[in-house]
Amino acid sequence: MEALVVRRLGDPTAAPGGEASPFAAVSGDHPLPELSSPTAVRVRVAATSLNFATFLQVQGKYQERPPLPFVPGSDYAGVVDAVGPGVRGLRPGDRVCSFAGLGSFADFVVAEEKQLFLVPDGCDLVAAGALPVAFGTSHLALVHRAQLKAGQVLLVLGAAGGVGVSAVQIGKVCRAVVIAVARGVEKLQYLKSIGADHVIDSSKDNVIESAKSFLKARGLKGVDVLYDPVGGKLTQDSLKLLNWGAHVLVIGFASGDVPVIRANIALVKNWTIHGLYWGSYSTHRPQVLIDSLNELLSWLSKGLITVQISHRYRLAELEHTIYTTALLHLDE
Repeated sequence: MEALVVRRLGDPTAAPGGEASPFAAVSGDHPLPELSSPTAVRVRVAATSLNFATFLQVQGKYQERPPLPFVPGSDYAGVVDAVGPGVRGLRPGDRVCSFAGLGSFADFVVAEEKQLFLVPDGCDLVAAGALPVAFGTSHLALVHRAQLKAGQVLLVLGAAGGVGVSAVQIGKVCRAVVIAVARGVEKLQYLKSIGADHVIDSSKDNVIESAKSFLKARGLKGVDVLYDPVGGKLTQDSLKLLNWGAHVLVIGFASGDVPVIRANIALVKNWTIHGLYWGSYSTHRPQVLIDSLNELLSWLSKGLITVQISHRYRLAELEHTIYTTALLHLDE
């Protein structure tokens, strides 16, 4: 089968085929994965997403470092190709989606039956292939951890990124008032189109003053939930907007700067600060993760959320386009 293999840690944007590139060229001689247990399922991958976490993983900067060489890739969707003798709920031809620590940048991936989710009729497999990580992160953060409620104010930093877009949409499903921060007119227009109540261009606007002006016009006191995949100065500034009893969701540090939230301020303000490493739920709270993804798939089938696909590439093109946040379409 074809697969993209990371042979060394390094810059994913390095020139393909050069000594600096971390990738081995995509080839068709990678071994087909065998069913590893009686309850294992082999899936022919239709689509797999390119996440920021994968970008970090190839550089060796992610929380977990797999041994070399490895096939990267996390969430995916596809069609069941083969099942083990102990599989009861799936059969060849079923449409499924899931996520993996590694391995989805390939024609086939093997997973345990309990790790796979049936994709409802009417749901696009490409959309389902980009759902679990980004939308799963935001759903667990907002619904499970912060318990976002109707009428509360949600501030989303980095709102035009994968997790940011999903947070805006989930915020609106929860009937929250959503303030979205991003860079550039085109991104702000898109965020408005998916329901953001107020958008702020962080490249030219004063985020604090713009948010305060909007809140005052709406008769709102402040922000109840801060969703932060960015870090740095933007986080520090945003803390000034938080209400007493607010929730701070620490999603990541795309700015490269890990912010410091002073414990004495959190004490006085009664803030709750949540660290959110989505992948660890599969080990520590698997049922919560299962329930979350099933609800998201239900929302997707009902049109309550949509997955925005910016680009589509074949697997053989991936090494040339890895720097682009895109969806890899493997079956074309």
